[in-house]
Formats: sequence, C-alpha cells, structure tokens
Amino acid sequence: MKIESTRFGELEVAEEHLFNFSHGIPGFPDEKIFVFIPLDEKSPFAYLQSTTEPNLTFLLADPFTFFKDYEFVLEDEIAKELDLSEENPPQVFLIATVKEKLEDMTVNLVAPLVMNGLNRIGSQVILDKREYSIRHKLFPDGLPKEAVKGGA
Repeated sequence: MKIESTRFGELEVAEEHLFNFSHGIPGFPDEKIFVFIPLDEKSPFAYLQSTTEPNLTFLLADPFTFFKDYEFVLEDEIAKELDLSEENPPQVFLIATVKEKLEDMTVNLVAPLVMNGLNRIGSQVILDKREYSIRHKLFPDGLPKEAVKGGA
C-alpha cells in the first residue's frame, strides 16, 4: 500500500505496520488507520502516520524509558476490546509535542496510546490520574549528555 506523508514523502507500507484505531484518536475521530514507523530498533521514539491525511503524524515516546514509575490500570473492557492478555501485553506510547527547543519537548501522560502489536489495533486511553499532566516535560533535567554529544 502506498501513502503520502508531508514528513516522509511517498511511503510503501507493509500490512503488518498498519494499526486500526476503531474509535479514532481524540481530536481526529475520522482517522482510523495509521502506520507505525519506529525510528530504529533501540530508539524510544516512533511515528504514527495517518494513511489518509498526509499532514497528520504523531511523534510517539516509550513512557517506560523516561518515567520508570509510570503506571496505570487498564480497564477490563478496553483490554478485552484490544484483545490483550498476559501472553499478549500492550505496547504503550505517549504522544510527544516538540517545542522550539528539543529540551522543552512535552508528552501527554494522561492519554497514552495502548496498542496490540499482534492484532495491530489500538486505542487512546484517557486516564483519571490527577498526578499526570497532558504537557509533562520529557527532559525535566535538560537533554541527556548522550543526546547533546550526538547532536554536536
């Protein structure tokens, strides 16, 4: 399948990289099918590109790489809808927002994307956790030294 992306140009997409968000993503209810594009095998970042809207690309971050104590309980109804189990645990990502300066990047801790990598389905879950923020700084102590060296 070929799709257009303003970020990546024309992409040839394999079926196994397509994820169905049957309820859409809040703010984008009509966008249901997305391509999951990892940066590389070891990176905590990936992209989620709409298959129908070239301008709609989300930057995703693995929350557990950055926030060791990040946790929530997934409602049974959502786990069942996504066909998740102990044998098939969810993949969890946060939507990131890049600011003018990379060190000011924020993530939405309140609404993680929960995805089933086997069945390629996903949902954005809205948590009722007051201690989480929709604009939480990803690098509250500044960029890691490795990132600063790598960018120089």
